[in-house]
Amino acid sequence: MSVAIRSFRPGDEAAFRDINLEWIERFFAVEQKDRDVLGNPAKYILDPGGAILLAVDGETPMGVVALMVMGDGSVELAKMGVRPQAQGKGAGRMLIVAAIEKAREMGMRRIYIETNSRLGRALKLYHDAGFQPLTETIPSPYARADVQLELFLK
Repeated sequence: MSVAIRSFRPGDEAAFRDINLEWIERFFAVEQKDRDVLGNPAKYILDPGGAILLAVDGETPMGVVALMVMGDGSVELAKMGVRPQAQGKGAGRMLIVAAIEKAREMGMRRIYIETNSRLGRALKLYHDAGFQPLTETIPSPYARADVQLELFLK
């Protein structure tokens, strides 16, 4: 498997939705906020100035990650998923590195993540990339979000 990272293109909507639904349905219940964002990534992510990156093997999407603009120089790293057959092969790590670089290119000073303590592999990736727990948690639209992390960009 030879994985490369590229930006979202028209036609990637189904892959973005399906890769995310795969992990959400495996571990949790799909929530209304998931349906909204996954059903219309242009409206909720791209049009407000965010970005979506894909990890691809040739032309086959193997993983996805979104950067959602929060305002005040912050983006949320969200909707990150890697297909089971691509896990453990570096695609997740590549997506995080690319997302951090993209956030810098966007002029952001902070990346925020909401995740869940059950997602041990994802938590390890985030911690390895330098993300730290928030000192004060903020309200989340997701019932499953029990971990909040942030990374300040230099």
